[in-house]
Amino acid sequence: MARPITPSLAADVIVELEDRPGTPIVLIERKYEPLGWAIPGGFVEVGETVEQGARREIKEETGLDVELTDMLGVYSDPARDPRGHSVSVVYRGVASGNPRADDDALSVSAVPIDQVPPLVFDHEKIIQDYIRKFRA
Repeated sequence: MARPITPSLAADVIVELEDRPGTPIVLIERKYEPLGWAIPGGFVEVGETVEQGARREIKEETGLDVELTDMLGVYSDPARDPRGHSVSVVYRGVASGNPRADDDALSVSAVPIDQVPPLVFDHEKIIQDYIRKFRA
């Protein structure tokens, strides 16, 4: 039997900077299309768990070592990514230190939750779910 064609698998993390007043979250400005601000994360590689992929992507894009604390949800709308159908497992995580832009990130920012700019993909929906679940 042929292997089925399936969506790409991604992992994203809403990183809370626990060592800063107000516990801002980390956002990246994407270096590649689609351009704009986003929750850090990316595609899971063959041979790694979703959690490993999430931690690797955060380290690559922000330089931070993140501790995953909760799973926010799974986002699978076929239209969520203009590059093609992808499914993202989204985590909440905590980190300390100064994030720095690297890899796919043009820049990085620690943003108070009430000052999140417009975001690419379905990340605004994800942030709203995060606020309802963890910050309400």
